[in-house]
Amino acid sequence: MNQGRRGGPHFVRIRAWSPKGGIRRDAAVDDDETQIRALIERWAKAVRAGDLDGVLVDHADDIVMFDVPPPKGGVRGIELYGETWPPFFEWQRQGASFEIIEIDVTAGDDVAFAHALLRCGTQKELQEDPENRLRLTVGLRKEGGRWVVAHEHHSFPSMD
Repeated sequence: MNQGRRGGPHFVRIRAWSPKGGIRRDAAVDDDETQIRALIERWAKAVRAGDLDGVLVDHADDIVMFDVPPPKGGVRGIELYGETWPPFFEWQRQGASFEIIEIDVTAGDDVAFAHALLRCGTQKELQEDPENRLRLTVGLRKEGGRWVVAHEHHSFPSMD
């Protein structure tokens, strides 16, 4: 770790890490990153379609999610996670957008994380603030050889 301008930590981005051999950059990493990117794109497509089964399919049973609306302490477990989506689907039917702008994936052997920016809002909201973005961070782990989302966090930048 290097020191930043103010003497604090400055982190160098590593795309993939293996505890056995340091930085990993091989076909397996590319494949993992491709699988994770596809998983997130499938999830977003299911969200846009209001397809609850499609939203849930690649999530761990013990998913933890922190979302924009309450509960402020988040939800734990696939059942509670699933219960958060019908109100969003209803809101989305008013003509709201849910579009991935960019995704960045970092994958290790059995854990990974990704962050993304999304256009998320009604037509009126996006006209009033066209640069506003929903921030998405997901933590993933491999279960039985496939990636699943174990943690999901949604937020909007503070407008204060």
